[in-house]
Amino acid sequence: MDPFDAGAGGLLRQPRAVWATAGASVVAFMGIGLVDPILPSIAGGLNATAGQVSLLFTSYFLITAVAMLVTGFASSRIGGRRTLLLGLAFVVVFAGLAGTSGSVGELVGFRAGWGLGNALFVSTALAVIVGAAAGGSAAAILLYESALGLGMACGPLLGALLGDASWRYPFFGTAFLMAVGFLCIAAFLKEQPKPARKTSLLDPLKALGHGGLASAAVSAFFYNYTFFTVLAFTPFVLNMSPYRSGAVFFAWGLLLAVFSVIVAPRLQKRFGSLKVLGGSLVLLAADVLVLGYGDHTTAVVCTILSGAFIGVNNTVYTELALGVSDAPRPVASAGYNFVRWFAAAAAPYFAPRIEEWTGSLRIPFVVAAVTAVAGALVVVVRRKSLTTEAEELESRHASEDSVAVFAN
Repeated sequence: MDPFDAGAGGLLRQPRAVWATAGASVVAFMGIGLVDPILPSIAGGLNATAGQVSLLFTSYFLITAVAMLVTGFASSRIGGRRTLLLGLAFVVVFAGLAGTSGSVGELVGFRAGWGLGNALFVSTALAVIVGAAAGGSAAAILLYESALGLGMACGPLLGALLGDASWRYPFFGTAFLMAVGFLCIAAFLKEQPKPARKTSLLDPLKALGHGGLASAAVSAFFYNYTFFTVLAFTPFVLNMSPYRSGAVFFAWGLLLAVFSVIVAPRLQKRFGSLKVLGGSLVLLAADVLVLGYGDHTTAVVCTILSGAFIGVNNTVYTELALGVSDAPRPVASAGYNFVRWFAAAAAPYFAPRIEEWTGSLRIPFVVAAVTAVAGALVVVVRRKSLTTEAEELESRHASEDSVAVFAN
C-alpha cells in the first residue's frame, strides 16, 4: 500500500480529528527547534553564556522525560482528549511567560513548564493518531512523522522571522499557535475510549523489562545525544544571523521530513529495518565528525545533510518502539520516550561544557559521533531480539496493507 494513496485510507484520507491532532503536533514540534536560530540573540539579550542558554533545551527535555511516566497515568484516567487539551494549555501559558522573561533563569524555568505540557501532548497525540487514523498503524506513524518533520522544519523558520525583531516574539507566536491548536482539538476531537485498565506510574518502567523495547530505547538514547548535539550546539558553531541560521535549519527540517516520510519506508522495504537503522546511524556519525572538523561551509552542508539521517532514524525507531512489545502503545511509547529524552536533556548541557573543558569546538562532535556509533552497536549486538520483533512488525504492516487493499 502506498501511504499517500487516498483510496487506500492513507495519509491523504483521514478523519478531521486526526488532522486536528496532527496540525497541533506540527506546532508542538515547532517549539523544539524554535529557539535554534535565536540562541545567540537570547544569550546577548540576557547577558548569558552558551552553556547557560543551552539549559533551555536541558530543562525542557529533562521535564519531558520525567513527565513521560505521567502521560499514560493521566490519559487513562481523564481520557486522551482532556490530556491533549491539558498539555496544550500548559504550553500556551508557559510559552507566553517565556516571552516575558527578565533573566535566563526565568526563561529556563518557563521552558521546563513548557516541557511538561509538551510531554502530555506529544505522547498522547501519537496514541490518538494511531488509534483514530485510517489505513492502519503504518499510515498513522508516517502521519505523525510528517507532523514532526514539518514542525522541525518550520520551527527554526518561525524563530528566525519573529526573532529578527526580538528574541521574545517567537515565544509569543508559539503561544498563539498552540491556542489555535487547542481550539481545533476542542472542536474536532471527540473523547477517546478510556483503556479497560488504568495505567500506573510504574507501567512504562515495567514495559522496559521487555528486551526488544529496552534495546530500542537504549539505542535511541545514544542516537538522541547525537541528534540534539546537532540541534542545540551547532547554532553556536555556525554563529550566523537569525535569518541565515533559520534558513539552514529549515533546509535541515525539510530533509528530515522527506526522508522520514518518503525515503525511510522504501529503504525499510528493500533492506529491512535494522540494516537501514544501523547504516543510517553510522552515516550520521560520519556526518557529524566532518561537521566538527570542516570549515564553515562544510559545517553548514553537514548540518543540513544530517536531517536526512535523522529523518530515517526517527521513523524506524518510532515503529520499533510501538511494535516490539505487547505493551499497550501509550505505555510502550512512554517507557521508550522516558529513556531517550534524557539524552536530549544531556546533549545540550554537556556539548558546550565539553568545548569549554577541552578548548576545542571539535570534541563535542567527536563525542556525538561516538554516541551514534554506540547506538548502531546496540542494534548489532541485540539484532537477534530486534530482528525477530522487526520481522513481526513488518509482517503486521503487510497484513494491514493487504486488508486495506482488499477492502477497497
